[in-house]
Amino acid sequence: MISIANSLEQVQKPELSPSTNSNNNEKTHVFKSKLPDIPINNNLPLHTYCFENLSTFADNPCLIAGSTGKSYSFAETHLICRRTAAGLAGLGIKKGDVIMILLQNCAEFVFSFMGASMIGAVTTTANPFYTSPEIFKQFKGSQAKIIITQSQYVDKLRDSNEKFPEIGEDFTVITVDDPPENCLHFSVLSEANENQIPQVSIDPDDAVALPFSSGTTGLPKGVILTHKSLITSVAQQVDGENPNLFLKGDDVVLCVLPLFHIYSLNSVLLCSLRAGSAVLLMQKFEIRALLELIQKHKGVGGGGGATTGAGTGEESDGGGVRPKLNKGGAFGGGTARKGAGRGAPE
Repeated sequence: MISIANSLEQVQKPELSPSTNSNNNEKTHVFKSKLPDIPINNNLPLHTYCFENLSTFADNPCLIAGSTGKSYSFAETHLICRRTAAGLAGLGIKKGDVIMILLQNCAEFVFSFMGASMIGAVTTTANPFYTSPEIFKQFKGSQAKIIITQSQYVDKLRDSNEKFPEIGEDFTVITVDDPPENCLHFSVLSEANENQIPQVSIDPDDAVALPFSSGTTGLPKGVILTHKSLITSVAQQVDGENPNLFLKGDDVVLCVLPLFHIYSLNSVLLCSLRAGSAVLLMQKFEIRALLELIQKHKGVGGGGGATTGAGTGEESDGGGVRPKLNKGGAFGGGTARKGAGRGAPE
């Protein structure tokens, strides 16, 4: 027979916080993985950490433009990043200042992001397909001083609304192709003297990135990411004896997800730079172009989602794609050794 309390007073209410009179017999239990600890050098600036093993694979391909085939070695990439850092400093960008990258996936995106890190500046990344109000809302919210973009998007920055800043007066616009009126060409950054990078002291807790995200609801909000937080994230993926992502120096990682989203920036670009893998940059997802690049580079993996996976499957003839960097789709991503056969082992 079930007995029921006659009064609510007889029901003992659960405690929402520990009692001050609790005894000291409670034990702390630490659950530790059987796998070896991961060394995390999160006392370094992000750029130093990513290029820490540069001498090991300096001549290996680092960035490959999928549309043109142009390739930059790790040594060349690091050099242009340093020149871009000096160029940004020459335009008055200082530690703590914010630059906006309004680009699709391209090598200049990487040069700009890493170059800003080298002088202690912060990068806010934005979708070039945003409308003018959306761009300027993020621009104002982040207090950016420079926008690096393509000429086709400059018209969005010339809105006639008097409330919007004026190009050349209130902020500087740099384009990676032929610059329109009142804009500068990217060469003012990439051809600067790398020996003129100012000496700055960067604390691990200094901000390095300011992506905007709405999460699952609401309007986009700025998310402050520090050097320490991004290094910690990358280290958990590619460092240690048993990394989550087995990226190697002879891997080519497909970068089709936009770098202005943190998943691609973090788990594709930064992880590849750290591991010494080449990054194959695609500006947008096109199934035919994607399969041709997989065939051409004989084994390509990368970050993707469910929609990316649709129509591709996990493998391609001669590709040897290992689904390893998957965000939500069957193809998703991964890495594959150059020349690997179909169905390469995990």
